Amino acid sequence: MAREIPFLLLIVLSGTSGELCVARAMKSIGEVTDFRPASLIRVIFRAMRVGWMWMGITLMAIAFFALLGALSIENVTFVVPVTALSYAAGALGGKIFLGEGVSRRRWFGVLLVCVGVTLVFIGQK
Repeated sequence: MAREIPFLLLIVLSGTSGELCVARAMKSIGEVTDFRPASLIRVIFRAMRVGWMWMGITLMAIAFFALLGALSIENVTFVVPVTALSYAAGALGGKIFLGEGVSRRRWFGVLLVCVGVTLVFIGQK
């Protein structure tokens, strides 16, 4: 179990941080309303000029390679459910880092996810 924990933490923390960085970059760019190919290409080029986007892509790549590492030493039936903790980290990060509102119903959902992850983790032993 000692080998899996660093991978799992890296997956959850860097993956969620990457998603939050990408969300912050996209909020600075603005809502995409025109879905014609030329307009989408302009949005992509604008996004690539935002530092948060590159930070997010880098962090999400780290999470991907940590996922590969975790899957090389543990079963997918354990790794994938445990990485669901990223939902809890995402809700917390969205509230703190992006200033988003999180309703009681969502916090209850996050609690349910955490209980499920705990059951999967306990079942592994």
